[in-house]
Amino acid sequence: MLLRLAIRDFAIVDRLELEFQRGFTVLTGETGAGKSILIDALALTLGERADASVVRTGRERADVTAEFVIDNDAALQAWLREQALEGDPGQLVMRRIVERSGRSRGLINGHAATLVQLRQAGDALVDIHGQHAHQSLLRADAQRQILDAQGGLAEAAAEVGDAYRSWRRLVQARAEQERNSLALNAERDQLLWQVDELTRLAPAAGEWEQVQAEQSRLAHAASLIEGASAAVDALSESESSAGSVLAAAVSRLRALVTYDPALQDFVALLDGAEAQMNEAVSGLRQYAERVDLDPRRLQELELRVEALHGAARKFRVRPEALPEALAAARARLAELDQASDAEAMAREEQRASDRYRQLAHKLTEGRRKAAAKLGREVTSAMRELAMAGARFDIVLRPLADGSAGGDEQVEFLVAANVGAEPQPLARVASGGEVSRISLAIQVVASKAAAVGTLIFDEVDAGIGGGVAEIVGQKLRALGERRQVLCVTHLGQVAAQATEQWSVSKRNDGDQVRSVVEVLAGQARVEEVARMIGGLEITAATRRHASELLKTR
Repeated sequence: MLLRLAIRDFAIVDRLELEFQRGFTVLTGETGAGKSILIDALALTLGERADASVVRTGRERADVTAEFVIDNDAALQAWLREQALEGDPGQLVMRRIVERSGRSRGLINGHAATLVQLRQAGDALVDIHGQHAHQSLLRADAQRQILDAQGGLAEAAAEVGDAYRSWRRLVQARAEQERNSLALNAERDQLLWQVDELTRLAPAAGEWEQVQAEQSRLAHAASLIEGASAAVDALSESESSAGSVLAAAVSRLRALVTYDPALQDFVALLDGAEAQMNEAVSGLRQYAERVDLDPRRLQELELRVEALHGAARKFRVRPEALPEALAAARARLAELDQASDAEAMAREEQRASDRYRQLAHKLTEGRRKAAAKLGREVTSAMRELAMAGARFDIVLRPLADGSAGGDEQVEFLVAANVGAEPQPLARVASGGEVSRISLAIQVVASKAAAVGTLIFDEVDAGIGGGVAEIVGQKLRALGERRQVLCVTHLGQVAAQATEQWSVSKRNDGDQVRSVVEVLAGQARVEEVARMIGGLEITAATRRHASELLKTR
């Protein structure tokens, strides 16, 4: 249930904080006062798209916060935990901020939220029926979605859609294979040659770096031995070697330590240097002995380097990437072999077709049952809305090849009078009749809705007289089970509400702002009288308004 709505600098609203109650609440007021703006502000927190135009003139940002009670919604609470969006127990706070630049931010319980997350939460919280809902009812896809929602078939319909798309992808793949068979065969021949060449070469992962390093070492073996031997000679074996000079220096300084102990530190350093030099000399001797002068091995390596380098040029890859090129060629060849197996593709296509047909048949059966039930319920609701001889039917027109929506097209038919032939809803001439049919469908649909808050934004357009009073009664009955908010211009509807708010415009000099007041007592009588009588409110219209309010 919606508990509170706080709006700041949204359209012509500067600052409003509204607290909502259970039951049936109406928002009334002059045209342009901002009634629907309040609904638009709420819709913004529920994930509707927004741009800079919603920011109040002269302000930097619009800020809307909606607070809901969700203590009885275990599924929504579980979703919040999964998304790491928990807040205070039993409460949910949705917030949306739109900057003058057009950028917006969404928050759920103070946590940053994506537009998708706002919509997912909003779908579980509020069901908004707009004043132009009857326009969408004329679309075939909207009619199908309404039927599936009422029959609890939305998940099955989604599964059918997935199965259909999978099947059609396989159909297209097989057709593509047939169209491109010559090109695919040419590609296959090319890949066979590449795989044969690279398989005989057998490049190994990391081989290029290894053979390069070994080839370089063998190519310079003589220089390496000569260099190591020369270093050993200079350090220890010649008459004037560095080792001899260093040993003499250490010996002389050690003799002088007796006269100045400060020299001991230098002696220690030189001792260390002498030890390290001796260790280096020993290592260099061993290195010179290990270096292998192997012309045959060097020739083998040079041939291998040339072979790898040549293959890399031929296949236009780096030498070190030859193993990956071989793996990729093998994988692509396997794909082509599989794709070229027409019988296997046909079998897979048939399996996908059978799965779609099975799911679609089951969906059709569910739709037949749901169509009969929804037809009866909407017919009953239409007759309560002063369409005494009207009948509402739903037909399922078969589609020979099926579709992502199933094996049939869903179409709403209406017979406005007794004995009249049912016609597609799009052909109903009277705008008032379309509005009443739309309202009947919405009221029936709302009974099955799982959300706790239902909002009707001027869905009673085109309705008047006694029908308007019936509409008010039906909305009030809904309000006994759900929280119902309704923007209306009809006094007969407003009089049925348990609570009435008046929305008006106030001029503050340079700018206009919306003001909302809760009406009670005589103030409510005056507002209902204004809605009934227009600009001139007479004693008769006041009496009529009082009588309407007493019949609640």
